[in-house]
Amino acid sequence: MKKMIIFVLVLVAIFGALWFVVNYQNQKASEGNPYNKSKLDQGTIDQLDDPMYQNQILPDELAEKLENGEDVTVYFYDPNCIHCQRTTPVVVPLAEEYGVDLVKMNLKEFETQWQKYGIQSTPTLVHFEAGEESARIVGEQPQTEFENFFETEVLE
Repeated sequence: MKKMIIFVLVLVAIFGALWFVVNYQNQKASEGNPYNKSKLDQGTIDQLDDPMYQNQILPDELAEKLENGEDVTVYFYDPNCIHCQRTTPVVVPLAEEYGVDLVKMNLKEFETQWQKYGIQSTPTLVHFEAGEESARIVGEQPQTEFENFFETEVLE
């Protein structure tokens, strides 16, 4: 019986230590992040150092650019969306190739932006010209669709 109690106590201590380590790592990852939030979704934390998910834009920054009548191309995505995970490695290098400053809006962290920009599903790529939406492409698409988007809508 004593061995059983010791075994259970050791298991509880191991799980407690694991919980502490995971919480500590998540807290550290959430500090000084580009989202200016103290608590992040695990999918977002996993992408913090991924070069494909840099150049984040905050909701206030996007609103300001649009109010100022700027041209902006925004990639709206959810880090847990499988379609986004397959589309990002296509769209981000294409944007770089075409010289487009593609900003990314993480809808998992900023859920109010779904409604504000009429996003129905992710991924959604929107080009704003002079502060107004001028083009949109929704969902996982073949690479040629994104090439056409950049060539005809963004670089016209």
